[in-house]
Amino acid sequence: MTDVREFADADELGQTLAAEIVDLWPALLGCPGGRSLLTTYRALPELPETTIVMMDEYVPVPPTSAHYSCRGFAERNLRAREIWLPDPDDPDAYEERIAAAGGIDLFLLASGASDGHVAFLPPGSPRNGRTGVVRLAESTRRDNLATFPEFESIDDVPAHGASVGLATIADARRLRMVLHGPDKRYAIERLLTYDAFDPEWPASIIHDHDDVQILVAP
Repeated sequence: MTDVREFADADELGQTLAAEIVDLWPALLGCPGGRSLLTTYRALPELPETTIVMMDEYVPVPPTSAHYSCRGFAERNLRAREIWLPDPDDPDAYEERIAAAGGIDLFLLASGASDGHVAFLPPGSPRNGRTGVVRLAESTRRDNLATFPEFESIDDVPAHGASVGLATIADARRLRMVLHGPDKRYAIERLLTYDAFDPEWPASIIHDHDDVQILVAP
């Protein structure tokens, strides 16, 4: 049964998860962009022995100065040895790089508010999927309007991204899913209805893992 941990607020959640990360000192830490992990990232000290493995990037790849650049987000919010992102021109190389470094020790995750997307993976994504270029679902692009409010309309949100696959996520030694805020209530309820992976709600991949926690706050 998946371990669900409840917190008084997002700050308490972030501080607790950051403390776990420091205790583990992971060599490779898988990270999403967006809002859900911000309180965790703010609570983290510098991680000089850790490489950040970002889960996705928009395609075409934006400059780091762009408000929606995943690399820019990581550089602003995380201090680590290195920051890796998937290359849309050679996505297979990301899997090889992760494997050569010994695999991801801990993957931090967030779920799309309306469709359960994880990374840029839309509903219907395969369980055995690996890093590649994917087309974002319209529901995911609408969620991104809230994540990146400088987008004026859905037409401004890129339609493609380079993203890790569900198998990439499932291969990590530990998974921690973070959900908080009023807009994630449906995602929390939906995720907890599953006890196994359902491709129609990609975030349910966590139920196929032996070391996973769901961390929630109002």
